[in-house]
Amino acid sequence: MTSILALATPQIMATAADTIVAVTDSVAATAPVAAPVKELSVWELCVQGGFVMIPLLILSIISIYVFVERALVIRRAAREDSTFMQRIKDYIHDGDVTAAVRLCRNTDSPYARLIAKGVSRIGRPMNDVLVAIENTGNIEVAALGKGLPWLATTAAGAPMLGFLGTVMGMVEAFYNLASAGNSANIDVLAGGIYEALVTTVAGLIVGIIALFAYNYLVARINGVMSSLESKTMEFMDLLNEPVK
Repeated sequence: MTSILALATPQIMATAADTIVAVTDSVAATAPVAAPVKELSVWELCVQGGFVMIPLLILSIISIYVFVERALVIRRAAREDSTFMQRIKDYIHDGDVTAAVRLCRNTDSPYARLIAKGVSRIGRPMNDVLVAIENTGNIEVAALGKGLPWLATTAAGAPMLGFLGTVMGMVEAFYNLASAGNSANIDVLAGGIYEALVTTVAGLIVGIIALFAYNYLVARINGVMSSLESKTMEFMDLLNEPVK
């Protein structure tokens, strides 16, 4: 009896293995083949966002232009001539005010215009000289900050436009779902939702970039302001030096 079972066992195991393989092949043949996931390009996503993407595009273009243009202007304004104040000091000590004014005019920078205003007020009370320099400094700083309100507006407004587009897209998605009636399925809702969220992503990207650009330019302008204050104090100290 034992020998019979020993001979039959390999045959039974082989038959069971063949059966499992056959069942596996049958299940694999009848199982539905998953459709490949379609990859969306950036352009297709922008198109899916709808008309709200148009003002976001306009804001992004304006922000890039303002940032590049202001960055170049502020960079030029931050350049300093290490010998400028010493030459001004020599001219003032020699009483050559005309040469000092000429040097300021030939040096195209905010601090040179400040010193030129101060030199033109030499002989008046010190308070009048200081006020004239400060007023000129305020004008120079305001000129450097030209265009920054565009960046601030974009940083705050772009995400709001993105949220508006998303809300409008969600309304449209649920309307399509309700209109589908008995044929409604999750695909109708999911398609509308992902299209609606595109505007939120775009608005956040534009807003974040504009915010960082705005803060960067403000920091650079503050650096120029510190330099102008330093030059102003140096010039005022020059005027207060005792005559040798």
